[in-house]
Amino acid sequence: MRESDFSGSTFNGAYLEKAVAYKANFTGADFSDTLMDRMVLNDANLTNAVLVRSVLTRSDLAGAIIEGADFSDAVLDLPQKLALCKYASRTNPMTGVNTRVSLGCGNKRRNAYGSPSSPLLSAPPQKMLDRDGFCDSETGLCDAK
Repeated sequence: MRESDFSGSTFNGAYLEKAVAYKANFTGADFSDTLMDRMVLNDANLTNAVLVRSVLTRSDLAGAIIEGADFSDAVLDLPQKLALCKYASRTNPMTGVNTRVSLGCGNKRRNAYGSPSSPLLSAPPQKMLDRDGFCDSETGLCDAK
């Protein structure tokens, strides 16, 4: 995938684990619901790409062009999200969502406990319920009934 042109391509639901797409062109590509775990996207062009509900955990987007990209409900590592926020700009022409808004940039409350872009790595764990939905109120532990 290195230095390839995938502009306007559709990758809906694709599985791109550990793919290397160094300097690839994904302008206007649709990555909705795509697993991109540990993908290398250094210097890739993601201008106006749609990455809604994509999983980009442990992926490297250093130097990627993300102008107009939509990361709504995407899962990113918190350090990667914060790095992307430094140069996120413009609005996606297909979804109408601003790149900074889709990443949760500048929202200190969301950054404190996670955002749609980083729930797995920065949010506090949620209390687990047993199959009947009951837990001990004192200990917070749940027993199967």
